[in-house]
Parts: sequence; C-alpha cells; structure tokens
Amino acid sequence: MRVVTAADIDRALTFPALIDALAEAFRSDIVTPARHHHEIARAESPATLLLMPAWTAPTGGRSFVGVKIVSVYPDNAQRSLPSVFGTYLLLDGATGEPLAAMDGTRLTLWRTAAASALAARHLAREDASRMVMVGAGALAPFLIRAHAGERPIRHVALWNHRPEKTVRLAVELSTAGLPVEPVADLEAAVPDADLVSCATLSTAPLVKGAWLKPGVHLDLVGAFNLSMREADDEALRRAEVYVDTAAARREGGDVALGLKDGTIADDDVKGDLFDLCRGNVAGRSRPDEITLYKSVGTALADLAAAVEVWARTGR
Repeated sequence: MRVVTAADIDRALTFPALIDALAEAFRSDIVTPARHHHEIARAESPATLLLMPAWTAPTGGRSFVGVKIVSVYPDNAQRSLPSVFGTYLLLDGATGEPLAAMDGTRLTLWRTAAASALAARHLAREDASRMVMVGAGALAPFLIRAHAGERPIRHVALWNHRPEKTVRLAVELSTAGLPVEPVADLEAAVPDADLVSCATLSTAPLVKGAWLKPGVHLDLVGAFNLSMREADDEALRRAEVYVDTAAARREGGDVALGLKDGTIADDDVKGDLFDLCRGNVAGRSRPDEITLYKSVGTALADLAAAVEVWARTGR
C-alpha cells in the first residue's frame, strides 16, 4: 500500500484537470452513503470520528472504494496539535485490496476548491475577471487558483477579519505570480466583483445582498453548520441558488438556514452539481443574473480526487 503525502498530492493535482475529473464524477454512478458521525467519550472534551465512504459502480473498467476518516479532537490545541486530522484510504473496487493512504486534509482542500470552480464553470460569467476572496485560511489559495483556472481572473481582492493575516497571504500569493491585493474594506470591494468566494467560520453574515452587482457569482464554502452564516437573507433572495448536493438543503449555514426560516422556498434552489453536470438544469441564463452556490462537501468528490491522485502518482 502506498502512502501519499500532502506534497505528493500537490505534485499530482492541477486545475483545471481536477475540475474535469469532478465533472465526470458528477455525471457517473458513484455510490455515496450517508456520512457516519460518532462521538467518542473522553475525560476531556468529547472527540468526534467522521467516516465518509464512496465507491464506483462496476462498469467494466477499474472500480474503486474509498473512505475519508476525520478525527476532531477539540483539546489538541493545548498539545500544539491541529484539532482536525484526515486520512483517505483508497481500495481496489474488485478485490478490496488497500491501494493508498492519502493525506485527507490536503485532498479535501483540492477537491473543495475544484467543486467550487466546477460550479463557477456553469454559473459565473465567462468574462469574470475581478474576484473577491473572503477569508485567508487554508482554503483561500486553492479557491483563488481553482477559479483562475476557469475564468480570466485578473485581480483578486483578499479580505480577512485579521488584517495582518490578509497582508501576509496576499504577499505570499502575489510573489507566486497571482494578482492578489489585500483590502481592508469588504463593503467597498464586493460591488466591483464578478465573483465572490467565501471560506470562513463566521457566525454572522459577511456579504450583504445589497452589495452584489448584477451578473456576480457568489461562492459560499465555509459556514459548515447551522450556527454559521457568510451571506445575508437579501443575498439569498436576489440570487439564483444552487448547491453541491441535496445535503446542503439541510446542513451548513446560508441555504439550509434560508430554507428553514422561510427566506427562500424549496423551489428557489434551482439544482445541484449533478443537475449542472448532467445538463438537467442550464445554469446561468442571463449576463445580469446573480448566482449563488453553497457547498457542504461530498464523499463523491473525495473519491474522484483520490482516484485522480492515484492515476497520476503511478499505479
């Protein structure tokens, strides 16, 4: 069994190749059972074990089984350790033989950004050139690169609630050749944007619908539980809303909350990535249309990314 590190994953994957792989996966018949969620009782704070399985249907070609294992130990900060660890186990679908153990945290960053860019392929204007990145965490560089692989992004305004972190990441990315500039005023930056991507843990809306210009695409990646928000109700009401999977109607902030409190109705959610990739819905229909995409993540994307890594790191 091969061990695949974060560095190995970075060498193997590229945008838009991974975006293409995800598009094919959403058109295929990958089985994605419900995520398993287990609480682990401890003398300290309870820990959580998450299991996210998926497998490809046998079609005559090679098949795969995969599972992402995520552990959440809230007290790890006291030990100078991350609170979240992830490992991805890839198996041969025909025999069950373990093929690789991959860095699940890195794989998640790549596939999350690729899924957002896949949505933008269908929802953002083809001439989108100005981007606002809300958040300067681990996902931000991946989202910027992924969106730049799909649209002609010439300027990225980077905002974070901690200005020093914003400047540090902006310098790092601009040194690497990306057109990133730190900004301190989010309200001033958003109205100029063709694409706004959010990856934060905010518990209050950061992006207001009143700021959104006609034709903008809003990409909501953070806010992974019902106590979090990245966009306000007006943004939901003004936009044509799409999600990654049906789970986003129940999980995560923003869309699930909007449905729960009646801000939007079920039929206001126009479709998901399955619908977009299979042509069941058209996606953007007008240049002045405001579009919104909310993701909560899916094991299908994990498996597609893991198979792409496996294919590109030697079999």
